[in-house]
Amino acid sequence: MYNLTEGALDKIMNGIDVKKPVLQILGYKKIPRSTNTDDRYRLLLSDGHGLNSFTILITQLNNLITNNILTQYTVCKILNYALTSINSNGTERRVMLILDIEVLVPGSEVGYRIVNPINTDCESRLEYVTTPNTSTATSYQTNDTIKKEILSHQLSISIPIFYELSIIPIAALSPYYNRWIIKARVTNKSAIRTWSNSRGEGKLFSMDLIDESGEIRCTAFKKQCDIFYDLIKAGNVYYISRCTLKTANKQFSTLKNDYEIIMTDSTEILPCDENSDNIPMLQFDFCPISQVENKEKNDMIDVLGVVTTFNDVQHIVQRTTGRELVKRDVNIVDDSGAMICVTLWEKEAEDFDGSNNPILAIKGARVGEFNGGKNLSLINSSVLKKDPDLSEAHKLRRWYTATGYLENVKSLSRACGGDFNTPLYTFQEVTEARLGERLDLTDSYKVVATINLIRVENSIYKACPIDNCRKKLIDQSTGIFRCEKCNKDYSIFTYRLLASMNLADATGNRWIVAFNENAEKILGMSAQELGQLKENDNDAYLQKLNEANFKRFIFNLRAKSEVFQDEMRMKHTCTSVTPLNYKTHLTYLMDKVSKLVHIEKFKSD
Repeated sequence: MYNLTEGALDKIMNGIDVKKPVLQILGYKKIPRSTNTDDRYRLLLSDGHGLNSFTILITQLNNLITNNILTQYTVCKILNYALTSINSNGTERRVMLILDIEVLVPGSEVGYRIVNPINTDCESRLEYVTTPNTSTATSYQTNDTIKKEILSHQLSISIPIFYELSIIPIAALSPYYNRWIIKARVTNKSAIRTWSNSRGEGKLFSMDLIDESGEIRCTAFKKQCDIFYDLIKAGNVYYISRCTLKTANKQFSTLKNDYEIIMTDSTEILPCDENSDNIPMLQFDFCPISQVENKEKNDMIDVLGVVTTFNDVQHIVQRTTGRELVKRDVNIVDDSGAMICVTLWEKEAEDFDGSNNPILAIKGARVGEFNGGKNLSLINSSVLKKDPDLSEAHKLRRWYTATGYLENVKSLSRACGGDFNTPLYTFQEVTEARLGERLDLTDSYKVVATINLIRVENSIYKACPIDNCRKKLIDQSTGIFRCEKCNKDYSIFTYRLLASMNLADATGNRWIVAFNENAEKILGMSAQELGQLKENDNDAYLQKLNEANFKRFIFNLRAKSEVFQDEMRMKHTCTSVTPLNYKTHLTYLMDKVSKLVHIEKFKSD
């Protein structure tokens, strides 16, 4: 009555193509689910002559199980399938992956097992699990989608006991022995990178692995990149085998290992379902910033620091290739009393937000030299963690919040923006130190001061729309504006701020100049918005300027003497401005008073 395709299972498992075989489902079992994976179901099939339980349903067909469509005794037609090799208790096996299926007769209507088949796979039980032995797949339809499904199926199957017996630590890996399995956590996974040269083109991605014994880099090229990239999740633990080992290229790897792993066509990667708390997460070996001064150029280090200032994104052209690069310079300090500039690149530079002084933990930063100073730069293999949950980071935060933000630190960099090697002064102390009085030097200092007044006159102007110019335009009263620097006329312009303001503290006051970006921070509005406000509602514009009066900030200032119209005068320019944290500033003042009291008592004794 029900015509099953007798002998089909035996042929399929021997690599013989069988078109749309009709089979009967005798049972199914859910495969234990791995982290972040969908449920998978294993079927026990009959062709009327033999049985086979090495059959997996793809996840897209799970609804046939959950909706009770593929029930016991159901007769169905296999419209599409694929094969992959597996290793079951040391024996090579094939697994049939069902890609499409059609129900011919529901199991409730059939109600019994057709014929009495013999067990062709010798293991009709569904209690055991298997492990894939190779990622290669063969079938009459093996496109990329099917291959990824096969790999996804492999990643969902648990590890048998014999596999664990062969596991070796990362530290024991050797190029002289390739029959190994490691159990490791993925601490970092790179983006897919492409290349094209005279020898061809391709793509790759790499991941950093760690276990209790050490770390190692693992890289996938081309086909392996396609197969494994979407299946690997940073933070998860995997069993990895059938790879090759080669000497590590330290130009691209910052890990402390002489070797690196390269994936091959036979590579197996399987998730670890058991408890893996003993395998550590990302590990750091932090170098105090003050010690970077003694490091050699191109040394690789781990560093931890508080972001104090960060520059805008810059677009530069690489000299050797002519390729446009995106970079951002960030200044970090730590409790060793030193500051250094860190350069971020590409997406990390574009996405970075240094607001609220985050703590950065950087693994594998490269030491650089420029203009007699030291700096750090991230490379492709570097790992950047923002506000990490580390004891060292919490300790650094407590230091910075208490007094660190006002401490005088030594700047190791000479090419990065920001004024960090600058003392905190009062205006009286600035006068006593005679800062800015020498024509050949510019002196920098910090001051906690209150804004007394912002001059309204010439506080905003219409500037050249060209980014690298921004000079004040001449309004020709015809709707056309003239830039003398560019020697061009423009019909458009941008607004720029040039705020002249009087600052005061308890000891004195100074007139200072704050340019566009710093003036915007003080006024809490962009230059463009203020310019439009002035055009449309001058009273509201004046009110906005007045709102800044009596506000207190920490100002970084540069003092320099200039000769103007045969007369010497001193100019104070704002290089950065940050809001004042009154709680931490009070802690700083109390500490300063305590030191002064101690000195006075010591003198009187």
